[in-house]
Amino acid sequence: MTDLDTRKDDVSNYYSEVLSSTDDLQTTACCTTEAMPSYLKPIASQIHPEVLSRFYGCGSPIPHSLTGKTVLDLGCGTGRDCFMISKLVGPSGKVIGIDMTEEQLEVARNQEVFHQELWGYERPNTDFRSGVIEDLKSVDLADNSVDVVISNCVINLSADKEKVFSEIFRVLKPGGELYFSDVFSDRRIPTELKNDKVMVGECLGGALYIEDFRRMLYQLGVPDYRIITTSKIDLKNEKLEQCAGNINFYSITIRAFKLDIEDRCEDYGQVAIYKGTIPESPNNFILDDHHNFETNRPMLVCSNTAAMVRDTRYQEHFEIIGDESQHFGLFDCAPVAGAVSQDSDDSLGGCC
Repeated sequence: MTDLDTRKDDVSNYYSEVLSSTDDLQTTACCTTEAMPSYLKPIASQIHPEVLSRFYGCGSPIPHSLTGKTVLDLGCGTGRDCFMISKLVGPSGKVIGIDMTEEQLEVARNQEVFHQELWGYERPNTDFRSGVIEDLKSVDLADNSVDVVISNCVINLSADKEKVFSEIFRVLKPGGELYFSDVFSDRRIPTELKNDKVMVGECLGGALYIEDFRRMLYQLGVPDYRIITTSKIDLKNEKLEQCAGNINFYSITIRAFKLDIEDRCEDYGQVAIYKGTIPESPNNFILDDHHNFETNRPMLVCSNTAAMVRDTRYQEHFEIIGDESQHFGLFDCAPVAGAVSQDSDDSLGGCC
């Protein structure tokens, strides 16, 4: 049996046999630690109670501007995020949920018609498939077929994260977006903790060291990612705190795009203007933890940031002034290291 098979069995057993509801979790790592955006709360409040009772997530990884898009949820579980996105993409959009735990998928499939009728659709726009996130070809996902990939505290559970991210950027369309929340650490996890079934099941043993995550994306041709929110995780479990020792864990929400961009922020004198045309965000658009675009207010941006709002589905909502015909050197940004600070709860992103 391979390490991937062993991890799959351990995780599947933990989420099907050990956990029967969120009350069985021993830490807060797999629970939402950030405030849900106000426009999503009315949607979340309508999700079927059975779906909510077995939801294990560490953030709200649902981006803007999803109407008519195809969205893939990796590790969808009982489908909370899928059913919320089902409302956001509308009847012309599609949501594909992938999970390897049949008990979770059964709940999701049982509630498809409920949410279809709740949103007033003629037919379900959700599609739940059984499979592993390391091999999306096995669930019939073709190259360049998905607009957005989301995941909510699941990738840490994988024994082969490089395969997961490789598959994500294979199935994303050019300009497509990965938008996910997960657990990260400020140092590499020791082998004994990586193999501890409870630590893994509680989303801690498989946490990625943030610098290794940066290196992994770079090797896959994604040189710049953006951190949106960061929250330090309070384990609230004496035994697991002793196991973790001095390791700090963080719930981080990240976005990355399938774009041809550079590994540093370069200055071409470009200006980005948000038009205020995203209905849920009329006054501002937050790209990441250091780019808050106020409506109609010009903002100087590096070429990577310009590409993220110009060459993606956000392009209709932005005006970009300038091109890349004249280079002015590195963009004048705050220093970054791509790592979680060990002295505070703040984190440093992949760019400016």
